[in-house]
Amino acid sequence: MNVAIDWGNTRLKAGWFSQDKLVRTAQFVSVDELAQALAQQPANAGIVSSTSYPAETLPPLLQVACVEQWVFLDGQTPVPIQKAYDTPHTLGADRVAAAVGAMHLYPNEDCLILDLGTCITADRLDRAGVFQGGLIAPGLRMRLQAMHEFTARLPLLEIDRANPPAWPRLDARNTREAMLSGALNGMRLELDGIVAEYRLEYPAGRVLVCGGDGPLFESRLKPPIFAVPPLVLWGLNRILHYNVKKLPANP
Repeated sequence: MNVAIDWGNTRLKAGWFSQDKLVRTAQFVSVDELAQALAQQPANAGIVSSTSYPAETLPPLLQVACVEQWVFLDGQTPVPIQKAYDTPHTLGADRVAAAVGAMHLYPNEDCLILDLGTCITADRLDRAGVFQGGLIAPGLRMRLQAMHEFTARLPLLEIDRANPPAWPRLDARNTREAMLSGALNGMRLELDGIVAEYRLEYPAGRVLVCGGDGPLFESRLKPPIFAVPPLVLWGLNRILHYNVKKLPANP
């Protein structure tokens, strides 16, 4: 059993894999919750990707001997893709993992990966397995927070992902709805524009959506769109195999 851990800005996401089969996923708000889950379902090997803290700081925080061997994903970790990126040491581990996941699930295809989390990332992986770069933009929560923090009177709005509001109209009739419309519809139109530009050059390319805010947008974006919520976890597991078992680069 392997465990892949995506230590994000707001949550810890974990996936348990038996060989190459994803058998369980879970989200945790604290390291203690994750430690309890690992104590109940230990693993032979684990991999940690972190966007907020050094990945190697997580196992001591768990305080349980639940994983025999760890891999910590950083800019020096061998991965089964190439990076056409000017500053590979600054490339986020989650972006790398998502690209590896895309190559594993959709080999020999051009892919555009939309990861909708704290930030939006839109990254291109070509059919040869080369990460060709992408863009980073403010995510949904960041947009709502910025409107509150940089104005005197606009309220702080939060969206409950488990119980999201009705989709707002463009011509909103009150301030709360206007803010939601600006954030949600603005982000939707931005994503549709990115996808449209991508499809001009890669009409047969596959567009993948993942990240915490993915479910809010996957049915709103112009099709065809493929929702793959555990894409980063799939990629992490592949990187773990690549390092621990020395699998070949191509899936």
